[in-house]
Amino acid sequence: MTRQVDVLIIGGGPAGYVAATRLGQLGRKVTLVEKEYLGGECLNRGCIPSKALIHLSSIYRHLREHGAEMGLTIPENSFDVSAMQRWKTSVVEKERKGVEMLLKAAGVEWINGTAFFTGPEHALIESLRGKEEVSFRAALLATGGYHVALSGMEPDGKQVLTARDMLNLDHVPASILVLGGGVSGVELGQHYARLGSKVTIVEMMPQILPGIEPDLVREVSRAVEALGIRVFISSKALSLEKGPGGVTLEVKTETGTEKLSGDILFMTVGKRPETRQLNLEEAQVVVNVKGFPVVDDRMATSNPKIFAAGDVARPPMLAHKSYREGLVAAEAIAGLPTRWNYQVVPSVVFTVPEVASVGLTLAECEPKGLKAREVRFPYAALGRAHANHEERGFVKLVAEEGTGQLLGVHAVGANCGDFISEAALALELGATVRDIAGTIHPHPTYGELLGEVALLWLGEPMHVSVRKGAR
Repeated sequence: MTRQVDVLIIGGGPAGYVAATRLGQLGRKVTLVEKEYLGGECLNRGCIPSKALIHLSSIYRHLREHGAEMGLTIPENSFDVSAMQRWKTSVVEKERKGVEMLLKAAGVEWINGTAFFTGPEHALIESLRGKEEVSFRAALLATGGYHVALSGMEPDGKQVLTARDMLNLDHVPASILVLGGGVSGVELGQHYARLGSKVTIVEMMPQILPGIEPDLVREVSRAVEALGIRVFISSKALSLEKGPGGVTLEVKTETGTEKLSGDILFMTVGKRPETRQLNLEEAQVVVNVKGFPVVDDRMATSNPKIFAAGDVARPPMLAHKSYREGLVAAEAIAGLPTRWNYQVVPSVVFTVPEVASVGLTLAECEPKGLKAREVRFPYAALGRAHANHEERGFVKLVAEEGTGQLLGVHAVGANCGDFISEAALALELGATVRDIAGTIHPHPTYGELLGEVALLWLGEPMHVSVRKGAR
């Protein structure tokens, strides 16, 4: 028999569990199907475990480099990989239990299994309980994305690894080849380099962290080089050989062909929306040329009963964007007058130093007919940065000439991901540079950088010297 469910959610990641929780608050009955762990990739295989490990190796490296100067010394190779992994796992499990408690409190039925559509209003759920046909009043796709691999270089869990594999290693490899110099490649490449691995990054684009402004990336590149990481940009992987002694990657570089060797290859060349087994044609859900379901500002697909949110719906593939889309979809399903109506989506890269960005860059202003000006304030002029031995980096502010309307804030340096939220709020509220400059920022904090760069843009700097009359 076919069971009638109110709202079916496929996927228990950031978009799925947030939508389920909100729908429960609004009095709707939700059946959520998740094939693995609640929390999705971010909590279990990405954001949270990677930041736990990055935090640990960053402390280790910081003390190795600056500890003696500050009065602290630690012995060489004093880290314990097994203990690191236990700490990371404990963080993930605590977060996962938190999600489970949220769903329970919201009255959500959670099924550990898979689901796919058998029609515009029907789906088949497969779990340890068996197969079950359901019909639904509404459904939400929140299946996230999947990592792609190059032909002939598919991950095997032993010599060719995914980010998930890299986060679960019980040892520090002597040498690692990283194919893909994007966010995961650089973050985890730095992590293992800090612990002693010899790391080589191969990136097809002209810079690591493609899509991020070059001046921000230059600061990260200097830090990458300081760790002894070799970087090949504008380089293409041609072939891979696996043997008992490791792997050899043939690469076409800017200067010719080169063979690179390592113990393992970390494959991180991009993601695609996970719609492969959802049977979207039967559901009458239209996808675009990149495989994303086409959604409107209420997150509804071409089938008005089916919604999509998170990585599966559209880029950027960011957890905080997924949270918000999940809320919009939930409220739309519940009949509330809601829609996706946000000015900006901030982004943070957890390299060392961090990179954070929100709003327009200076280069993006001219095509929009905006006459804008940009200034930079250095971390080296901030008291908190000196106290923490984190003087590298800068914050830059972009605003419209004449009106002082804030257009964008972009930063590279310690903890910039924490204060970028203030800039996002300012942009959402239509704030001016004067508004930011007139806000009292507590001292000593990294958040002071926003107040300082605003004063600099106005030509009224307090903690950097500028020529009289200069702006």
